[in-house]
Amino acid sequence: MDKLRALEYFIAAAEEGSFSGAARRLDVSVPSIAKLIGSLETHLGARLIDRSTQGLKLTARGEAYLEACLPLVRQLADADQLVADSGGPRERTLIVGAPGLATRLLLVPALAQFRARHPGIQIDLRAIDRLTITDGQIQGLDILLALGWPGSVSLVQRRMAQSRLILCATPDYWQRHGIPTRPKDLLAHQCLLVRSPEGTVLDLWRHQRGSETEEVAVRGWLVSESRDYVLQAVLGGHGVGRFSDISVWPHVKNGDLQAVMPDWTSQDAPPYSVLYRPEARRDPMVQAVVGFLAELLMGIEAECQSAFGARPAASRPGWYARRQGRASSTLRGAGSITGKPA
Repeated sequence: MDKLRALEYFIAAAEEGSFSGAARRLDVSVPSIAKLIGSLETHLGARLIDRSTQGLKLTARGEAYLEACLPLVRQLADADQLVADSGGPRERTLIVGAPGLATRLLLVPALAQFRARHPGIQIDLRAIDRLTITDGQIQGLDILLALGWPGSVSLVQRRMAQSRLILCATPDYWQRHGIPTRPKDLLAHQCLLVRSPEGTVLDLWRHQRGSETEEVAVRGWLVSESRDYVLQAVLGGHGVGRFSDISVWPHVKNGDLQAVMPDWTSQDAPPYSVLYRPEARRDPMVQAVVGFLAELLMGIEAECQSAFGARPAASRPGWYARRQGRASSTLRGAGSITGKPA
């Protein structure tokens, strides 16, 4: 038995959550994965993985074995990389996860520039839209770009940029329905809403102007867990959306979307952060991607700051990562406003 390869197959299966995922990642057959992991289990005299029609799950021994083996295998990969780097160019694939909207509008247009700078790095780009990031969710990824307040405690977390939430619609929509001048005016509009991964409809839109604060429970005809779907509806002229200015900057810049109420700051603006494993601090290829993401996002942040103003404090809102029907269920106080769109 090739024990090193068996470990590689076992780690890939654990991180991908299936033999088929491990086979795609390593470009081998599913039977090869199953056979070698089976040989490893026989060699150890212990079952590492429980298999079912729902996928695979590590046993308690499998969890302990994975935790013990990962640092050793990664140290060996670092040693291989050190020799490879000193011996000339070598191609390598890095798996990068990012929010779907940022992937489509920001990352994909910039990849040609990245490729020109780093021809030895191939990118496997995956859409990851969850707001709360746990260590388990980065398994199988080399780098994760997150929008929000990640919950990981053991990963390196580097702040890339601070967004500002903006209210926007198409110029035609504003012409037909009028432009709001303060948050309570949104009750006369169709506000298209996002649902968090935890199931909370993000219908509480909080704004501040000087000493004034207004919290509005907005309503509209569309709710979706996909910001991209909501954006497409807004671009179609079907309502008002609230987005991170960095995420939708290309559409604002070219005039597809028009932001309103510039004197009101929308609260709960999420930051962009990059997460990666601690040992990747010494990985020049991972750091090349991280550096490029920082350059890209900081550049867009500077343009957005010039257009929309200073960045708000990135405090974690009370509804974040909670399971509740609507964020507006926390609505209270003199500045609070509820109602239905006209």
